[in-house]
Amino acid sequence: MTSAEPNPVERVARHIVDTSFQSLPAAAVTKTKAFLLDTLGVGIAGTSGAGVAELKEVAADLAPGADEATVWLTGERMAAQSAALVNAYQIHCLEFDCVHERAVLHPMATILSAVFAWAERRKARTGELISGRDFITALAIGVDISTMLGSASNAPLTFFRPATAGGLGAAAAIAKLAGADVLWVKNALGAQYSQTSGTMQAHVEGSPMLGMQVGFNARAAIAANDLAAAGFRGPHDLLTGRYGYFVLYEKDDYDLAPELARLGREWQIDAMSHKPYPSGRLTHGSIDALGQLMKRDGFSPADIARIVCRVPPLVHRLVGRPDIPNPEPNYAKLCLPFVAGVFLSRGHVDVPDFRGREMLDDPEAHRFASLVDVQLDDNPDPNAMDPQSVTVWLRDGSEHSITLPYVYGHPKAALTREENIDKFRRCCGYGLHPLPEAQVDEIVTLVDALDAAPDITRLVDLMRAS
Repeated sequence: MTSAEPNPVERVARHIVDTSFQSLPAAAVTKTKAFLLDTLGVGIAGTSGAGVAELKEVAADLAPGADEATVWLTGERMAAQSAALVNAYQIHCLEFDCVHERAVLHPMATILSAVFAWAERRKARTGELISGRDFITALAIGVDISTMLGSASNAPLTFFRPATAGGLGAAAAIAKLAGADVLWVKNALGAQYSQTSGTMQAHVEGSPMLGMQVGFNARAAIAANDLAAAGFRGPHDLLTGRYGYFVLYEKDDYDLAPELARLGREWQIDAMSHKPYPSGRLTHGSIDALGQLMKRDGFSPADIARIVCRVPPLVHRLVGRPDIPNPEPNYAKLCLPFVAGVFLSRGHVDVPDFRGREMLDDPEAHRFASLVDVQLDDNPDPNAMDPQSVTVWLRDGSEHSITLPYVYGHPKAALTREENIDKFRRCCGYGLHPLPEAQVDEIVTLVDALDAAPDITRLVDLMRAS
């Protein structure tokens, strides 16, 4: 373990307080808009996810009668903390939200759900509006803080970073919007750390509680800033203290100094990856590789006899799980063989491919899944997602191989603007109620011009089905 100063929270707090919209390079602003649109889309699609109706009932009961913030698409009004909980779950429950690969986390689910709910509550209580410029700045800062925590770790993933690190990023983003000073920021981050939770056991079991953990920490980010606003002191040595974040959550195996040095110099929103498919990001290499091989070498799925995917330890550990009969949606999306089987049997992987028993029990998808062997490579990095290699043997005995240094969706194999917008439009049709085309168009237009918008809650209004 190494850190650049006795208490790095001082450096983190200064980054949050001192950063302005003018600090952001044009590329970071453009990327923030792109991943904002992406996250809004997957959150809309997630309204039809497993357990959403039950969650909304529970969340509404946490503060009965409260009217502070909006559940996306369906429009229920709840307490801000409850709405943040629901919207965060809706963003992550389909496994379709963007990811920072080096940090191994999905930062936007926690940050965006918390920030929108806080902004709606602020408008309802005081009439104060959050401008697009301030919103973009806060999102970029939140991504910086959460990904810094993941990138600094040298330890294998033990806790669910979209919840743990993501929650600290959300608390940072809200503090920025609140106009916090350094003391407020330290108190808010300390209060957030005191509420931090998120176990990887939910991932292992394919439990929908995985996405719920993102919601728990989004909700906590609002409470953390409420406590800081009231002057309640949180622990300040929360990152490298005796019982700090890196000691307890990252096995005391980290190098924070390089990440602190990047703050304000390298914007981590630029390093984000899209998820082209609604399955674990670690399953995407198999889809990308198989698609490229079939296009390059001219064979079809029916020609395939065997597939070997050689993958880094993180991929092997988290999605190398065996295909099983009658999988639940969350298990299926995190099973590389099944996801590959879906692609080979249907020619695509999209939200409807994991809905209902007919899709999940599809014998053809499971037959192709049985051809897939996921093998561990010799990559020494416990957090690496690539390179990945796929070898296919055909029924005629021929062998076809490809190694991917980056998987489709990575910044070096990025979605185009058009592909990003197409994904958003598809997602708007996958929600519990399809969003009218005119509203979809208006959201795209508003996000494009967000730095000129006076009130970001207009986006929430547009995400309500008529």
